[in-house]
Amino acid sequence: MPLKPDFEPVLFKNRRGDRPATFDEYRQGGGYEALLATVGKKSPEEVVRMVTAAGLTGRGGAGFPTGRKWAGVPASAPYPRYVQPNTDEMEPGTFKDRILVNADPHLVIEGIILCAYAVKAQRGIFFIRPSYESDAQLIERELAVARAAGFLGSGILGSDFSFELSVHRSAGRYICGEATAQVNAIQGLRPNPVKAPGAHLTEAGLWGRPTVVNNVETLASVPHILTRGPEWYKSLAATPTGDGTKLYCVSGKVARPGCYELPMGTRLSDIIYEHAGGMLPGGTFKACLPGGASTAFMPETLFDIPMDFPSLKAVGHHLGTASMIVFDKNTCLLAATINIIRFFVRESCGWCTPCREGLPVILDILERIEAGEAGEADVAWLETMTRQLHHAYCAFAPGAAAPIEGLLRHFRDEVMDHLDGRGCPFGAPELADKPGAWHLPKGGRP
Repeated sequence: MPLKPDFEPVLFKNRRGDRPATFDEYRQGGGYEALLATVGKKSPEEVVRMVTAAGLTGRGGAGFPTGRKWAGVPASAPYPRYVQPNTDEMEPGTFKDRILVNADPHLVIEGIILCAYAVKAQRGIFFIRPSYESDAQLIERELAVARAAGFLGSGILGSDFSFELSVHRSAGRYICGEATAQVNAIQGLRPNPVKAPGAHLTEAGLWGRPTVVNNVETLASVPHILTRGPEWYKSLAATPTGDGTKLYCVSGKVARPGCYELPMGTRLSDIIYEHAGGMLPGGTFKACLPGGASTAFMPETLFDIPMDFPSLKAVGHHLGTASMIVFDKNTCLLAATINIIRFFVRESCGWCTPCREGLPVILDILERIEAGEAGEADVAWLETMTRQLHHAYCAFAPGAAAPIEGLLRHFRDEVMDHLDGRGCPFGAPELADKPGAWHLPKGGRP
């Protein structure tokens, strides 16, 4: 389904490709008009109501309603309060936040300031991965420009609203993208997730104060919602269950890998063939990971599914970051899964047993199967171990389990074709033992 003739980019309105939009270019296109029309003119509660009415869902992977999160800051909560824009983006296959920040840094900054106004925050900490150093420097430079214009600092636009924003560079681990681990990281603590029953960051986050953590793509939608209204924003989606536009990353076996802004709920087939140029010459679609490495393989039977949170949830899948990694018929999905699980083994924080001990065992089983050194008992043991990952302390291990579960659910025959000395039917080289690798005894379960 091609885009509507009247479709206009929202988040990529000022995208130029060769350089970021400047402050003056952003202002000429209506930038900071939402801030000028809000600070001192709308109440914080009204801003929260508008974002709630727009149905804006979090773009960091969880899809939690943004207005509900903001409303979770109690009116009686103590000060100072914090906003924590998340640009960690360590999910393999995901690169939308980097492109958004590079395209229009002031759109991101304005969204952060409006979030702070809505939750009555005084301080913001822009959390960014260390490999995005050029982006960190870009944001720091443009923060100085926004501050000089009177949009940051004390008494913004002559009001009693004051807000400061600084950049914090991550230590560079995947787990730091999890909100509670990120809070610990900023405070200089070991970045383990915190899952206390009934505890919410909106009540007690950074240094025990209310803290709102949002992905930068989420925050960049806010100025447009406040300028043009919730109903307009909802109307941008391709499905009744979607909201606004979405940045879809596409990588893998496609002709034009990249990041595309499209109506939320655009069909998977349209994203791949209308926008990413279709499969590489000679390739045929086999599967994709719909939302980065921590989502399950989706087969070609779901090739026309709308890419929004409810549509994928209805068929047992998850949109995640909407970053599609596409595989063709010539790809060994078992080898692809091994590559993913190696990442998760390395990035585990080591806090709980299912994750710390279970993932290396699972990697060992997968490598044995790929090399043709396993039997059906090993596949059964793989399923058992994968189920145990759901007993981990946080969502890291269940995310790591997702591609394995998709592999076994939709491509079990391909797994079985590797067994009992047959090895990889796609001709992949045998996997050499890794230094220090832990191996199960041959035959599977000890």
